[in-house]
Amino acid sequence: MNGHTPEVTEWLTRNGWSPGRDIGAKADELVRIRIEDAARQGWPMEELEVATRFIRSYGELELSYPWTAPKPALIFNPTVGYDRDVEVFDELAEGLGKKVFPVAYEAHEPGLWVIDQAGRFFYLHYTGGYFLGENEYDALAGALHGRHRPDAEDFYV
Repeated sequence: MNGHTPEVTEWLTRNGWSPGRDIGAKADELVRIRIEDAARQGWPMEELEVATRFIRSYGELELSYPWTAPKPALIFNPTVGYDRDVEVFDELAEGLGKKVFPVAYEAHEPGLWVIDQAGRFFYLHYTGGYFLGENEYDALAGALHGRHRPDAEDFYV
């Protein structure tokens, strides 16, 4: 059992995911590229084991939401979509009291998915930060079903 609802499992498998999927060294490369890009922009970013584990399983997938198909709306690549200041990561991390790492780009409503050290998912958008879920299963189910996203500030320490 992978922890996903049947609808989420079907959505993921239709787009190339499978239980036990591991992109291996490619995940390490994507994490390295993201860290180097952040350093070039003047922000030190550290690898988070929880983020690397997520990228190993979902990295390089491109998912369409039912309302955006066939156009990809969610791209699991930590190196895509970073034309904004990297300080947004620092602001979120400071508020949460936990380090964060980007794991995906949401192209439909441009924004970044990030994971914190506790494995929780957040969404950084030009309108602010939002909470996606306590874990990957909550975040993916919420994304698929278009659930309301509470403010990230509700989770600040």
